[in-house]
This record gives sequence, structure tokens and C-alpha cells, in this order.
Amino acid sequence: MKDFHCCATCRHIKVEKKAERMKYYCSRLGYETKTNYKFNCWNPKDHVIRLMKKKNNPLTDG
Repeated sequence: MKDFHCCATCRHIKVEKKAERMKYYCSRLGYETKTNYKFNCWNPKDHVIRLMKKKNNPLTDG
């Protein structure tokens, strides 16, 4: 989990492309965040869950 746990892999992150930069926003917490931040409310996206399962048991197709 430590390899995956960050805002970038959470289902709550929302991305907005602004003229000057990308803006990352946590829809659950209600404020701007950064992709490498970590919070206890982390809820991984479905494809991240599959990757974690595959990494834990590489002999199965997940």
C-alpha cells in the first residue's frame, strides 16, 4: 500500500487545467491538494486496487 497511497491514486481527487497550472482538488476534504500528499481518508481508485492486488500476488491474473 505504501507504494500507492497518495492523493493522485485516490478516487476523491479532481483535476482542473488552468492557464497557468494544473489544480488538484480533493472533493471529499473540500480544498486544494497536491498529488503526493497523503491523508487518512484515502480511498483508492479501482485500477489502483487491482494493481495492489497484483503486486501482492503476482501469480494470479487479479
